[in-house]
Amino acid sequence: MTDTAIVREVGLRDGLQLVKEMLATGTKLEWCRLQAATGFTEFEVTSFVPPSVIPQFADAADVLEGAQKIDGIRPSVLVPNLKGGQIALDRGAEKIAFVLSASEEHNLSNVRKSTDASLAEFSELVAARAERGLENQVELSCAIATSFGCSIQGEVPEARVYDIAEQLADLGADELNIADTVGYANPLQVRHIFTELEACVGDVPLAAHFHDTRAMGLANVVAAVEAGVRRFDASLGGLGGCPFAPGATGNIATEDCVYLLESIGLGTGIDVSALLEVREKLDDWLPGERVEGRLMNAKPAKTYRPAA
Repeated sequence: MTDTAIVREVGLRDGLQLVKEMLATGTKLEWCRLQAATGFTEFEVTSFVPPSVIPQFADAADVLEGAQKIDGIRPSVLVPNLKGGQIALDRGAEKIAFVLSASEEHNLSNVRKSTDASLAEFSELVAARAERGLENQVELSCAIATSFGCSIQGEVPEARVYDIAEQLADLGADELNIADTVGYANPLQVRHIFTELEACVGDVPLAAHFHDTRAMGLANVVAAVEAGVRRFDASLGGLGGCPFAPGATGNIATEDCVYLLESIGLGTGIDVSALLEVREKLDDWLPGERVEGRLMNAKPAKTYRPAA
């Protein structure tokens, strides 16, 4: 039996948060529908943050509601604090990604509180889910940003990453997403940290979120695969970056990531050719916006064979 991997499209959230042009709600949902038709089932579609902070997500409730009507997909939303999580619960989100940072300086920049305070808020969000009787209906994922280094703080001790991960697992996180927010990671570091995390958190699934800031993104995907990771975030056209971390540029390109995983025998269920057709539309949706990724220009090799 062929091994499989999940690629979650985060372009509608991470990809758009640095885009100045306001993408219409209908266009966001068209993007979601078209990409779902290529075989995607996981999308991070928006974020519940104040519009004054990121105006792009002023339509968060409408985007979530529209995405929930698309057959075959499971939309998730990102939240930076308890208030955003409570709104997401009340809006009927089936998966909520709570974000905190292993870097104290980045956490202060991103959400204006300490990492320990964010951990306490995640605990409160778990309790809020229980109070609503939604333990078996809503998945709570937690992203640990800057797990491999920080452009504000610099080095992030590995021990701090493991400590945070263990606390989150004990608090009830259903998934841990280990993020290279500023593109500092290298493959040896990735393989080591994910191997250690596997021992720390037991059965809690691990996901990886890599940025391609220094052209290491896909190499880090391979290293994570070797450490047993089978869940990956990616953004169509490599859009994205963190507005609260200097130098945090684009994510790994979805089309490149899918092509890589399929090429090494990990089935994603995604049609690469159909995905490239969706990628072409990105130029029309966001004219003038810089997009990345190699596969769009090079196209699949004649020798390419998707995983069975």
